Amino acid sequence: MKKFRLPRKEKKSIRGKLLLYPADEKGNSLMAQPRRSQNDYDAWRQGILRDLFDSKRAKERSREMSEKLDPEMCIPEEQMREYVNDIFSEDLRSSAFSTFIRAKNSKTAIKAYYNFVNAYHIYKTGEDSYGNICCLALDSAEELLRKENFLRRNRK
Repeated sequence: MKKFRLPRKEKKSIRGKLLLYPADEKGNSLMAQPRRSQNDYDAWRQGILRDLFDSKRAKERSREMSEKLDPEMCIPEEQMREYVNDIFSEDLRSSAFSTFIRAKNSKTAIKAYYNFVNAYHIYKTGEDSYGNICCLALDSAEELLRKENFLRRNRK
């Protein structure tokens, strides 16, 4: 049996791409290696495979995510404490709550506050992966508040 070999230029054009077959009914995708397999190469030439890190698709997904997480939504502090208690472990609750209250009153970090509130609402509808986004919103709020304090100190 003859070994599958690609021309050098085609091999380079495929290099660095993480190609996947379309998802099945459960949402699982198989990884393809068109540099090594004739069947995968044929599927790539026919346009069946998709690149996991396609920049155009990534921009669309990012835009869709921002539309979900960026709408302005303010909630009372008591409700915010309930949200924080539900998402975070006991050792992080007080610091997370104070960080989000400071972010709510900040011009630069308020977006992280909105992201947390909207992600929590989506998380409560059953999308468990949005719980991670709630935690990322805390990290983002802390970083933005740190930058804001640094800029405020250096302006004086």
